[in-house]
Amino acid sequence: MRMTLRSLSALLGYPSAELLAHAQEIGAALDAEAALPRAARRRLAPLIDSLAAGELLDLQAAYSDLFDRSRTLSLHLFEHVHGDSKERGQAMLDLGQQYLDRGFMLESRELPDFVPVFLEFASCLEAKEAREMLRQPAHVFAALAERMDQRRSPYAEVFHSIVALAGVRPDAAALEELRKNAPSDDVSRIDEEWEDKAITFTQPAHEMGGPTGVAARVRATVKARAAARENGGRS
Repeated sequence: MRMTLRSLSALLGYPSAELLAHAQEIGAALDAEAALPRAARRRLAPLIDSLAAGELLDLQAAYSDLFDRSRTLSLHLFEHVHGDSKERGQAMLDLGQQYLDRGFMLESRELPDFVPVFLEFASCLEAKEAREMLRQPAHVFAALAERMDQRRSPYAEVFHSIVALAGVRPDAAALEELRKNAPSDDVSRIDEEWEDKAITFTQPAHEMGGPTGVAARVRATVKARAAARENGGRS
């Protein structure tokens, strides 16, 4: 489940040259770990293929148009739960404290509720605890999946996959509340420019060195497994 969460985090990140170069290896890592059903992994293939074959500037523009120009598709969890209310700040502090309580310090300009950050953190937990983390905002992930399905975006499958990993049916009442109270997508209110910053945590004792360099770790895992299969075949 660890590599699957990190792979989904990478797929939701702002497109970079590194991501495009190793997109197919992310697909291979998903298949190797098989934490998702085969059908779910197949449904992620169009997104992975588009990243592998697309032009970087075009992909970056499409990403910004999708996530940065629409509050209904914001990749910040508390945007959907608290909107602009004062409760959002406290929720952010509480989530950041959860990271610290488990020995991780966020080294990024991104906020704690940014979905790729959240998935990176969950990937550092044991599977049972990771699922519990995913279950708490499962209704938000389900709402995002619905909204992206309506736009026929291949990113929808990332959110369907997150819900599948959570292993729980999203709370129907909470999901309906999100549908009714979807935020405005008035472009004039969304003028903030986003920077592509690395997502990193620090924890000296972490066996994987913390969730840094997602594509590199996926690449290393795929190569290690391929080498093990090759050595096994020679014995």
